[in-house]
Amino acid sequence: MSTKELTQNGWTAVPVDAARIFLNGPYINEPDYINVNSIQFPSNDPIVSKTQQYAKLHLSKQTYHHSMRVYYWASVILRQQFLEHANTLSPSTLALACLLHDIGTTEENITSTRLSFEFQGGIIALDLLNSYGSTKDQAEAVCETVIRHQDFGTEGNITFLGQLIQLATIYDNVGDHPAVKDFSLIIHKRTREEINQAFLREGWLKCFAATIRKEEQLKPWCHTTRIPNCADHIEGNLLMQPYE
Repeated sequence: MSTKELTQNGWTAVPVDAARIFLNGPYINEPDYINVNSIQFPSNDPIVSKTQQYAKLHLSKQTYHHSMRVYYWASVILRQQFLEHANTLSPSTLALACLLHDIGTTEENITSTRLSFEFQGGIIALDLLNSYGSTKDQAEAVCETVIRHQDFGTEGNITFLGQLIQLATIYDNVGDHPAVKDFSLIIHKRTREEINQAFLREGWLKCFAATIRKEEQLKPWCHTTRIPNCADHIEGNLLMQPYE
């Protein structure tokens, strides 16, 4: 693994505990407004383009829009809070992780295996990206991220890409973070409004809460059970409810 690949695909080790990154505040740098049109989605990358079409075909509309919002939330957080990574992390790798992070939640994928949806999703992502001609390093970075995107905790490390996706997904799903005080302030209100308008939520919170409850019923051992009252926290997302 080259040093360039390590930073390009987000392999830098960072604390899994977001409180150690944000040091008791909701952000490192106070967020400014970012116009949604200034954020470029790398659809000119053939692998991203193929994966985007795959995601559109296999994900529900709500899940696809969630995945796209996660890319935009992550891009804003990256640009404003992690300047040292903003110039090195590949937008394509970030986009692939966002598009595929919930691929394990489809009706077919959640019922065809005893694996937790994150683990099933990671395997699917790895196989898919290898078949599309992704580099081994990029495919594995996405796989690792998909598997660990709900692996919140206080001990140990995670890849930078994994932490970034955790921050973006919990912002969209819960609007809060168990380890970061006032986490809802990490993105400017006007930016939040524009991204939600660009990719409509259409009842996403109820949709995803139902998926979580379904998996917990089908697989009482699943990884999500380590997050107490996960579905209730999603439905109680006060930050995003006005856009639902």
